[in-house]
Amino acid sequence: MVPISDLKLIELIQDPKTKDRGFQLLMDYYQQRVYGIIRKMLIVHEDSDDVLQNTFIKAFRNIHKFNGNSTLFTWLYRIAVNESLNFLESKKRRFFFPIDDHHEVMENYLDKSPLVDGDEIQKFLQKAILKLPEKQRLIFNLRYYEDLNYEEISQITETSVGALKASYHHAVKKIEEQIKLF
Repeated sequence: MVPISDLKLIELIQDPKTKDRGFQLLMDYYQQRVYGIIRKMLIVHEDSDDVLQNTFIKAFRNIHKFNGNSTLFTWLYRIAVNESLNFLESKKRRFFFPIDDHHEVMENYLDKSPLVDGDEIQKFLQKAILKLPEKQRLIFNLRYYEDLNYEEISQITETSVGALKASYHHAVKKIEEQIKLF
C-alpha cells in the first residue's frame, strides 16, 4: 500500500465526495496497529474488536476536531487508549469486579483462549504486564511493544515526559520482579 499523508487523508475524509474512501484508507493504514494496543490493554479478542470499532466510529464522527497538533496516528491512539480505559472501567462497574478478579479473568483468558498464541514465557510476560496498574500497563505497552518515543506517548496520554519515564521505569521493575518468580 502506498503511504498517504495525514493531510491528504483528512482532505479525503472532509470532502463529501470522497469521505467514505478516505475513511477506508484511514482504517487500512491504522487498524492493525490500533487493534494491537487495544488488545494488549483488554486481552480479550471480542472486547478488543468492539473497542476498535468504537474507536474508528468516534474518529469518523470527530475528524473535524482533529487540529493537526499531532499526527493522525497519535490522535487515533489517544482515542483508542481512552476507549480502552473507559471499557475496562465500565466492565468492572457492570460486573462489580474487584480489580483482582478482573485480572484473574484476563489471565485465565490468556491460558485458555485459542486466539492467544505464544510460548510459556510470552504468556508469563503478558500475565506480569496484567498485574501493572492500567496506566503503567498502557505506558509499558506503548513503549515496549509499539516502540513509541516518550514524546509520542506524552501526546497520546496527555502526560508529561518525566512522569512517563518514571511510570515506565516502575513498570519495568515490577515486571522484572515477576520474572524472577518464573
